[in-house]
Amino acid sequence: MPKLPEQVLTVSKKGKVEVRALVRRGKFVLIEYLDPETMERTEDKYKLVLLGDDGVVEEYFILPLKQANRRLMVIPREKKGDKLMVWNREAQRAEPMFP
Repeated sequence: MPKLPEQVLTVSKKGKVEVRALVRRGKFVLIEYLDPETMERTEDKYKLVLLGDDGVVEEYFILPLKQANRRLMVIPREKKGDKLMVWNREAQRAEPMFP
């Protein structure tokens, strides 16, 4: 077993020492859903799209939970790919999700 630097070690809520290990690096996009007439959010959910440096795309919905002891749920979704267009509210134009 390799000697691990203290900076990569953490202690879980159960008191167990764990290693923070890199799985993959890349870019991400966080998408919200808006009503096209009012530009207000339609639902309290987000889509998180991850694009790894290896080109692998992963998509997840992030949903808040109504249960008192739970904060959110992350659900893997069918991949629609990294070619989707998104609305940039700041620039007021459609853009590729990953320019």
